Amino acid sequence: MAAISNDWLEPMRSEFGKPYYKKLYETVKHEYETMAVYPAPDDIFNAFAFTPLSKVKVVILGQDPYHEPGQAHGLCFSVKPNVEIPPSLVNIYQELHEDCGCYIPNHGYLKKWAEQGVMLLNTVLTVRAHAANSHREIGWEQFTDAAIRVLNQQDRPIVFLLWGRPAQMKRTMLDNPMHLILEAPHPSPLSAFRGFFGSRPFSKANKFLTKHGLEPIDWQIENLGEKNEHIC
Repeated sequence: MAAISNDWLEPMRSEFGKPYYKKLYETVKHEYETMAVYPAPDDIFNAFAFTPLSKVKVVILGQDPYHEPGQAHGLCFSVKPNVEIPPSLVNIYQELHEDCGCYIPNHGYLKKWAEQGVMLLNTVLTVRAHAANSHREIGWEQFTDAAIRVLNQQDRPIVFLLWGRPAQMKRTMLDNPMHLILEAPHPSPLSAFRGFFGSRPFSKANKFLTKHGLEPIDWQIENLGEKNEHIC
């Protein structure tokens, strides 16, 4: 597995020496050696690599990686360019369009968000091919819970977008009054119409960031080959 090497390393260092992590490492290593597992090993910690702790402004919590070939690359809800946009991300883009007027792009690569300080963190960081949630309860939750606690302890305002019940179960860990917690149903086609649509998370996040003197997020994901700015 790839390693964390930026400013996330120090606050997370103690996790790597704990018994659960050693067992997790051996389990994941064996899974990669014996079956198809996503994302690629070097992409497992991309949520940490693309969004240094000191830069985090917004946290979006997902469940586990996409489980079909070519989709997962370590950022929740994101797929690499030229990969079909998954249904949940289609709905995220629809809400973003209604909320901020952003046009709906022709791909689902969310690295631009990550590089602006939107941490796209799944609670489980690996998955077997074609088997959603197959790496649940092998130890990843303990590791990502530690990351969530580190985020909660930051002495600056951060927005947490908790979509769906698994993400909302982390709500009790977020007790720092500096932060903004926005909860909504999951954007999947099964639940988006129960309140995700119309929740306006993107404009609310930017309003909060601006109120605290922070640069808002440019949420517009441009079409491949295009570059412009659209801040709502």
